[in-house]
Amino acid sequence: MLKDGTYAAWYKTPLDQGTGIVHVADGQIWGRDSLMTYHGSCQVDGDRFTATVSTKRHTDGRATVFGVEDELTLDIEGKCPGKIATYTAKAQQVPGMILQGTLILTEQQSPARVEPRPPFKPGKLPKLPKRSR
Repeated sequence: MLKDGTYAAWYKTPLDQGTGIVHVADGQIWGRDSLMTYHGSCQVDGDRFTATVSTKRHTDGRATVFGVEDELTLDIEGKCPGKIATYTAKAQQVPGMILQGTLILTEQQSPARVEPRPPFKPGKLPKLPKRSR
């Protein structure tokens, strides 16, 4: 089941590949990568999910993984039986090209317990031998 949370995203097309960060919460999905921001809605049905995501360019330069400069609308279908989701996406603006992707749920680690350190007492440090000049 695609859970609410933050995911590391990896995706590829026959032209290129990329990585990003995706957030899922309350039926919404949003995120960003080095070129685009994305926002849309998602529906979860057991371990399967669908989403429609619109992209918006935030950095000029190279083409997207679909080989275009334009903003895109992606139709996404995937499955998430655990903490890793796999999906395919089609851009409405680039018929026939399929994006394959993986989402990996990031988990917040509890902070490590820090043991208190004894106070620093320089007088207890070992003395260096005296050198003759």
